[in-house]
Amino acid sequence: YGKRLSDDISSSNDYTSYYSFPTLEELMPATEEELRLMGLGYRAPYIIKTRDLLVQKGGKEYLFSLRGHPDPDFVQSELMQFVGVGRKVADCIALFSLAQVNVVPVDTHVQQIACREYCDSSDQLLMRSKKSLTPALYTRVGNLFRTRFPCYTGWAHTVLF
Repeated sequence: YGKRLSDDISSSNDYTSYYSFPTLEELMPATEEELRLMGLGYRAPYIIKTRDLLVQKGGKEYLFSLRGHPDPDFVQSELMQFVGVGRKVADCIALFSLAQVNVVPVDTHVQQIACREYCDSSDQLLMRSKKSLTPALYTRVGNLFRTRFPCYTGWAHTVLF
């Protein structure tokens, strides 16, 4: 799937073809079985489900409608409807592809940076005592960055990370 970009023959005479990332239209005829045979393994059903939901929501136009949307929480919740997409992945997509410059993709490493650099002693105790990254803690960590970097928060986070 996708457009063939180039072919390569290695020194051991292995032949490899390289393809562009397929468009939604190019991916339409794909079946889970074909994707598995291409080496996508357990990811194959995720790709099929994502393709089908994306078509149902309006395809490329739907994605463009999320670009720069005024409500980043709305964008996150829309992206989390896709199988396998949680808060962090949704925020990565929003930051890097949908012009949501103030979202902060949070994981435990980002939480540690936020605690080390921006928490006072009582906040550090509270944030380090959490065993999992709950929605409230996720928001709290993001807000630590948003308070210090009110413009382009997500990009500031990326540089610090």
